[in-house]
Amino acid sequence: MRRGESRKEVVEDLLDSAEAAVHVDNVLMDREFDSQHVLEMIGQQGLSYVVPKRMQTSEKAQAKRLLRRDRDRYETDRKLHLGKNEWHQTTLIYRRREDSGHDDYRQYSVFMTNCGSGHLTEYGYRWEIESGYRSIKRFMAATTSKDFGLRFFYFAFACLLYSIWRAVDLLVQVELTDEYEHSPIVTADNTLTLLKKETGIG
Repeated sequence: MRRGESRKEVVEDLLDSAEAAVHVDNVLMDREFDSQHVLEMIGQQGLSYVVPKRMQTSEKAQAKRLLRRDRDRYETDRKLHLGKNEWHQTTLIYRRREDSGHDDYRQYSVFMTNCGSGHLTEYGYRWEIESGYRSIKRFMAATTSKDFGLRFFYFAFACLLYSIWRAVDLLVQVELTDEYEHSPIVTADNTLTLLKKETGIG
């Protein structure tokens, strides 16, 4: 990010970079990007999006009504004001989370989308990516350097180590059980310990 750059500009830059490398149909974003101007820009590019919405007063009230009625899902169309007399049309989808740990309106998540509820399942796959990034960070060397090249190298090298770990775990699992489960047998800690023992790095 560059100082003073808006979220809309950040998303435009990210989309341009992504579309230079791959074909993009759907954009799945964090709730920090739930701005109506960001959503309008994505829609104008002919792309679908799913983004969690930060709960404001009206969403909290609706979630409370759904809780009283014991409803798990609810969809409603919403117009988001863009300025002057311009609006962005979106759909709000309320979904109850079984494992929320709350007994009030916080049981519900609210998503905004322009492509219907079918892509909410796709959105759930993001958690595997998030988990992967958390694991990758364990393989990264600590640095306070602001040199982008060095930081990028550390990240790329950590990705390589992470991939080697997952490949070794897959091979070990298949050899021992003839199956592969997402839960590893060879843990990241085992791998890091072995790397430190063999290379002295870590």
